[in-house]
Amino acid sequence: MMDSQSKKLVRILEWRKGDIEQKFGFSGGKYTDVNNWLTLFAALVLTVVFYGALVSCGETVRQSSLTQKFLDRGPAPYFIAFFTVWSLVILTIKWRKLAFQKKALELEIVPHSHDFSLAPASAREILDRMYGVVDDPKHFVLFNRIERALQNLHNIGMISDVSEMLRSQAQNDEDQMESSYGLVRGFVWGVPILGFIGTVLGLSRAIGKFGSVLSAGDSIEALRSSLTGVTAGLSVAFDTTFLALVSAFSVQLMLTALKKREEGFFDDCKDYCHRHIISRLRLSHLRGEAPDKGVEGQL
Repeated sequence: MMDSQSKKLVRILEWRKGDIEQKFGFSGGKYTDVNNWLTLFAALVLTVVFYGALVSCGETVRQSSLTQKFLDRGPAPYFIAFFTVWSLVILTIKWRKLAFQKKALELEIVPHSHDFSLAPASAREILDRMYGVVDDPKHFVLFNRIERALQNLHNIGMISDVSEMLRSQAQNDEDQMESSYGLVRGFVWGVPILGFIGTVLGLSRAIGKFGSVLSAGDSIEALRSSLTGVTAGLSVAFDTTFLALVSAFSVQLMLTALKKREEGFFDDCKDYCHRHIISRLRLSHLRGEAPDKGVEGQL
């Protein structure tokens, strides 16, 4: 049985209250995955607010070169801004969800006592303790792994399957993590395409105005007016490309940094399972109980 020290709960995690998407009334995505409807709605609102702020600014700000890149370069910058904001919303929510998932690492559901060993008979105790500190283990990367492994141990009694079960679930979780970045990766690929579309539109506009330059004759004023149209088209071409490349590069940097943090969290989960679950299976052998031959080769 667990001693009084092991029964002391460090922290209680409630996914229904701690998950950021649940707080806004949306169904939460699995682990650090996001609800696409929530992120779409948030991106629409923030994009409207962004352009509303630009339009409502003073004349000096509206006439600045940076503001003009968003307001006076055709339709492409509007889509670039929207998809960039959508990507940032997704990454921000994923960061919050990852921070919440990391709290599971602070909980110790296995007793510290050296006399305790994990076996089919004691697996039920660990499961009961885990159900006491979290409201639903399947919503947590760490506890979902442990729950599946210990339920298998409790129901089937095969100690040798615990290590393999944890390894298999870890691989599934990593695949889930990779797929959760799919939409953002699509935006990182698509935003430069929007920039190139803006470039084509701008060049087409400049080339169309260039015909007016050739027909302007010797009139200086007519030539100046025609060249203004050409330069305006070139501005659309180069500015949309600039916005797209800067936006895609910025999102890619944030994506890479967040993914590295999430991979580190997954490594911490593996280490937690080894220290608190797999190592306790070894203790049963050190105490002289009959070992399961299958687990010796895996551990």
